Amino acid sequence: MTNEQYEVSVLSVCIDFKSPYAFVAHELIWQLEIRLGYTVNWMPLTLNIGSFLGRAEKRDDGKVVDSNRTPQQWSVVKAAYREARCYAENQGRVLRGPLKIWDSSKAGIALIWAQNHADTRGHLKDFMTDVFDRFWQRECDIEDLDILKIALSNAGIQSEGFIHYAQGAGRVSHDLLQDQLLTQGVFGVPSFIIEDEVFFGREHLDTVIWRLNGSQGPMPFVRYPWQAV
Repeated sequence: MTNEQYEVSVLSVCIDFKSPYAFVAHELIWQLEIRLGYTVNWMPLTLNIGSFLGRAEKRDDGKVVDSNRTPQQWSVVKAAYREARCYAENQGRVLRGPLKIWDSSKAGIALIWAQNHADTRGHLKDFMTDVFDRFWQRECDIEDLDILKIALSNAGIQSEGFIHYAQGAGRVSHDLLQDQLLTQGVFGVPSFIIEDEVFFGREHLDTVIWRLNGSQGPMPFVRYPWQAV
C-alpha cells in the first residue's frame, strides 16, 4: 500500500446477492453515498462457492438431501452464517440460510441493468434492498428472470427489454466483468476498489473512507461496524 494522496468521488464495490457478508454490509455501504456523498459503482461478482466450500442442498425443514461437503467445510459454512446472522439481527433483518448454492449471475445482470436504467439512486437502492431482503427470507428466486423483472418494476426501474438483455448482451457484460475482476485480484465480497487497490470485507470501511478522503492522518484501525457509518 502506498502513501499516495488522492481523492475520488466514485467508489467501485463488488457484491453478490447470495453472499451473507454482502447482505449485512450493503446498507452500511449505501451510507457512504447517502451520508458522505460518494457515488457507489456496484459491480456484481458471482462467487463460485462450491469450488471451495463444496455443495449442499436442503429441504425446507433443514434436512440435507444432497451434499459433497467435508466435515471441515460444514464447520466453516456454519460459523460464517452464525456470524452473519448476528449482524443481520443487529440491523433488524432476517437471514435464513439458503437451501442450496444459488447461481446469482442473473441477479448480477439485473444489477447491471438497474444501474443503467434507474431514474434515481433511490430506485437502485430500493431494488437492491428488496432483492437482498427477500432472498435471505427465502422469498426471492434469483435464478428466475421473470421474478427479477418484477423486482425491477416494483422498484420503479424500467423492466421492458430486461429479459432479452439478460439472455444476450447482459450475459456477455457479466462474464467479461468476472474475468476483469479476477484479473484485478478481487476474490470475495464485499470488496472495495479504489484506483488500483482492493480492500476485501466490510471491516475495511473506515480505511476506505480514509482513502476516499485523501489518506489524511493515520490509517484507521480495522473494525467490524455494527451500525451504519
